[in-house]
This record gives sequence, C-alpha cells and structure tokens, in this order.
Amino acid sequence: MHIQRSRFLPWISAACLGAALVAGAAWAGTAEGVRAYDRGQFALAAKELQPAAQAGDPEAQFHLGLMHDFGKGVQLDHAKAAALYRKAAEQGHADAQYHLAVSYDDGEGVPQDFKQAVYWYTQAANQGLAKAQYNLGVSYDKGEGIAKDHQMAAQWYRKAADQGDSDAQYNLGVAYDEGEGVPQDHQQAVAWYRKAAAQNHVRAQFNLAVSYDDGEGVAQDKKQAVHWYTKAAEQGDADAQQNLSVMYARGEGVARDATKSRYWARKARESRARDAD
Repeated sequence: MHIQRSRFLPWISAACLGAALVAGAAWAGTAEGVRAYDRGQFALAAKELQPAAQAGDPEAQFHLGLMHDFGKGVQLDHAKAAALYRKAAEQGHADAQYHLAVSYDDGEGVPQDFKQAVYWYTQAANQGLAKAQYNLGVSYDKGEGIAKDHQMAAQWYRKAADQGDSDAQYNLGVAYDEGEGVPQDHQQAVAWYRKAAAQNHVRAQFNLAVSYDDGEGVAQDKKQAVHWYTKAAEQGDADAQQNLSVMYARGEGVARDATKSRYWARKARESRARDAD
C-alpha cells in the first residue's frame, strides 16, 4: 500500500476565532495577530501574538508555534514550536494537537515518539480534523506507536475521505483494491480513486488508469486509461509515463505514435533518475 504522512501549514482566517477561549487583551492581540499572519505580515503577527500566547490563549500559542516551526517572522525553532503546540493542545486546540503529533512523528523539536504521535493524532481526530484522521490511519496501517490494525486504518481513512481528504480517499481505494481492512471490492476502489483523482492526486490518477486499462471495478476502456495515465504522467509519475509510452506504442486507446511513445519512455527514465537522487 502506498501510504505517507501528511503535514500542512494551515492559513486560518481571523474569522474563525469565534470558538477560541480568549478574553480581553489576549483576544485583541490574537485577533490582530492572526489577521497580520493571514496577510503575511509575520513580524507584526509575532508582536501581537507573543503577549497573548504568554497570557495562555491557545489560538495565539498555536499560530506562534507555526511561526517558529516554519521560521516565519521569528527564529526557526522546532523545540519552541512543539512547546507552544503542547500548551495549545492541552487546552483542546485540534490543529495544535495535530501539529504536536507530527512533531513527535518526525522527532522534530521533541524526541521521536510514535506512541505520543498516536495519542495526539487521536485527540485531534476525535475532534473531526481530517488530516489527523488520515495520519492516524497511517499509524494503524504501519503499526507505528500502536498495534498494526488495517481495519482501524480503513475506518480512519473513511472518516477523512468523507471530508474530502484526497490522500485518505486514495488509501481507502487501495484498501478496497487489496481487501486490506475492508472486504475486497474493486468497484469501491474505483469510486475512491475517482474522488481523489478529481482532486489531482497523482497516484489515484494512475490507479484509476490501471483500473480502466484492466477493466477491474469498471468496464474496460482504453481511452479512459490513456486519459488518466496522461493526467498522472503530466505530473511526473514515472509509472504513468511508462504505461502511456506503451499505450502509444501499441495504439491502445490512442492512435499509434512512435514519437510520443519514445517521448514518454524518455520522461519515465528521467523521472526515475530524479527520484533516485
């Protein structure tokens, strides 16, 4: 199964601060700080957020943690970032819980600890945060920090997939394709690949192309296979580039074209060489 962790830098609008547990000066500092953060005015954001964070506002702590984590307007300092995430996470801030989990997963700012990662992913996942649900699914799939359990992995992937997370949609498709954690169902696999592919998920595009190529879970359609191989190939996927080369060489789903076949074969070699570096 092709699985990987997800980490993201959220840009959270000041309009979303209504649920923050803040008051008085801390509220004002947080609101101004987040507005400055959203505008990319990181020095001003730090000036506003630091007093609010020290006063215990979780939203300010979270944003200041992001700034230290990614070196935006303040010194890059993963340890400070993790400490700030923890302060906010302990107050129930879902995004901070997620980022603290990622810090433990990567051993960035804290000692690597997969059990702690799972703990904080779970806290955020239970609050409905899709990226946390996805990463928790990966933890179950890999057996990192928790006993390997493909059924639980699939359950968490579905929760994230239902919220539109393309990585979770792809992994859930693979789970159905392989019958891992769910009953094998190629039609379900295709349905989830299609959702992820529509969001430009390159491996979902490739797997959807293979499904059309083989007629597995969907009626065989070489033209559709070429369509999706092309989508993935144009994003640099070496497997898709190689298969597209073969389609042009054989004239399957597309007019036979030796020049295009050679072109995509060369692109596949280049992609694999680049990936090997």
